[in-house]
Amino acid sequence: MLIVSIGLEGFSLRTAVKESAARRGDLSWPQFIRRTKAPELVVVLLEDLGALLGLAFALLGVTMAVVTGNGTWDAVGTPAIGVLLILIAVVLATQTTSLLIGEAADPVMADRIETALVAGSGVVSVIHLRTSHLSPDELLVTAKIEIDGTGTARDVVATINDAEARVRAAVPYDCLIYLEPDFRHET
Repeated sequence: MLIVSIGLEGFSLRTAVKESAARRGDLSWPQFIRRTKAPELVVVLLEDLGALLGLAFALLGVTMAVVTGNGTWDAVGTPAIGVLLILIAVVLATQTTSLLIGEAADPVMADRIETALVAGSGVVSVIHLRTSHLSPDELLVTAKIEIDGTGTARDVVATINDAEARVRAAVPYDCLIYLEPDFRHET
């Protein structure tokens, strides 16, 4: 029965890995688990991995107990499964809590946003930038941007609209963007 369960959990894990591969990109699995903003993928991956490893621990403990005639092996498998479940729970709690409290975009995404903001004409620099995930697929972007100040109000609006379009093209999220045009004040 444990072998059948291992086979079914293996199939389930394979499906979760396949579904996560597109979002993972070039990241390693630990990096993906730390950085993804899709908690459902992490939950399914870790639950399936934990179930598969737990079943392997149980199979090993039972097999060793039968082969050696020593029930201690079975008794060692149970706490190993418990420790595994605790570790997975800690990882999941850490990852999902960060999304609940408004986690900022990771540094790679923040750099893409800043680069996109200054890539066009009219925006001289980014004075400050703040980001917050509203959901796994939505990102709030707020920034104070230094503008060149040579155009009309209509030119400033066009500069801001162009900068927003560049940000939306640069990141894989639906973005809610607030840009405040300003001049850099020398102190």
